Amino acid sequence: MMTAEEYVQSLRELGPRRIYLFGERVENPVDHPLIRPSVNACAMTYRLAEFPQYQDLMTATSALTGRRVNRFVHLHQSPEDLVKKVKMQRLLGQVTGTCFQRCVGLDALNAVWSVTYEVDQKYGTSYHERFRRFVLEWEEKDWTVDGAMTDPKGNRALGPSAQADPDLYVHVVERRADGIVVRGAKMHQTGVLNSHQILVMPTAAMRPEDADYAVCFAVPADDPTLIYIYGRQSSDTRKLEGTRVDVGNLHYGGQEGIVIFNDTFVPWERVFLCGETEFTGMLVERFAAYHRQSYGGCKVGNGDVLIGAAAAIAEYQGVASASHIREKLTEMVHLNETLYACGIACSAAGTRMAAGNYLVDVLLANVCKQNVTRFPYEMARLAQDIAGGLLGTMPSDADFASDEVGALCRKYLAAAVPAEERRRMLRLIEAMTMGALAVGYLVESMHGAGSPQTQRIVIQRYADLEAKKALARRLCGIDPDPFLPGR
Repeated sequence: MMTAEEYVQSLRELGPRRIYLFGERVENPVDHPLIRPSVNACAMTYRLAEFPQYQDLMTATSALTGRRVNRFVHLHQSPEDLVKKVKMQRLLGQVTGTCFQRCVGLDALNAVWSVTYEVDQKYGTSYHERFRRFVLEWEEKDWTVDGAMTDPKGNRALGPSAQADPDLYVHVVERRADGIVVRGAKMHQTGVLNSHQILVMPTAAMRPEDADYAVCFAVPADDPTLIYIYGRQSSDTRKLEGTRVDVGNLHYGGQEGIVIFNDTFVPWERVFLCGETEFTGMLVERFAAYHRQSYGGCKVGNGDVLIGAAAAIAEYQGVASASHIREKLTEMVHLNETLYACGIACSAAGTRMAAGNYLVDVLLANVCKQNVTRFPYEMARLAQDIAGGLLGTMPSDADFASDEVGALCRKYLAAAVPAEERRRMLRLIEAMTMGALAVGYLVESMHGAGSPQTQRIVIQRYADLEAKKALARRLCGIDPDPFLPGR
């Protein structure tokens, strides 16, 4: 396993990449002030694995080699593994207060592992063996892998092959004896610049006419044909000001970007699906279920930080004993633990798949994510309520450092604690609920792993209303009761 320092160095050792931010090419992404906080957050997935007290959560025994591996490269072997995944994600959310980016690759790993096995069972292909070799290297090198699913989609009333521009979905443009050539883009790629490899999956269930779009493959993140465009965040230029306090979270941040495949060659060894459209829906659903489970851990850890910040600012401002403050904090805890309960429940109810790894309960995972689209927003509202109006009107770091007005800022913004402590806590709440960290806490809560409607579609499909109607018919006497023979 890599250490955190080795991970950061491994990013430096990647080949030159075409990365664009604010219209300019970034030559050194690792040390760029807008990007480095996300590197720090991802590095924590390696650092915590070094601590003996976190070994049980952060590491696992490889199902392929029997060696100890980071849990972020692990094939789930039991419901206990699924539960530990959620607990690990909550821990990392608590430690970083933001998105730590490595979950998408883990969820893609387990989804692609199971689906390639079933494709091979039906068609006699060799996708699973190829993927197995890829996973062995993934484990050995302890990669961070970007799981890439979401396409631009263009006119969403049309399927991939019906688009005016065929590149609005990633697709195969050439099949060669030694591999395929692909073109297109993937959107909203969490931690893409902090990854060693990119694992591409189809974005939706495909029809036979969309066979060129039914493709799953892996490419190195430093493939020279790739183009990256970094996504900006609210208040992100504060990181360029040399300020410390105004950014809210001093060390950690998230990252999203677009990755463009510009006639990228993929050798057959790294192709894991190519034209088998009937398996695309299965792959999307399994990946989504894993990733919706993930939100019952990571966003709960972030929620723990926000609850702590709200409780602290109430104390700092002298209102912690007010009954309405206690009630609001209790509600925040209730909402947060409800999310965690869903994450644990869908994990504990996980079942073994044909490929040997375990899948979460799909219905409960979607219920988990549906709650995540709502509860963090209410928690953010309550935190802002507790924080008060200064959350949006506080003077800048430069004003506090000013020879002319710094003393006045410290004088008039002091409360039950010095102004310095008060403003730091307010900046953290601001960042999490309306600033750069709100991308990882709120926007991801709404749209990560699919928008709210996608979860409702799955919930409707798995609800089994016919079975529930049968329960009602039995109890009111329309149907016979098998538990009471003769009645």
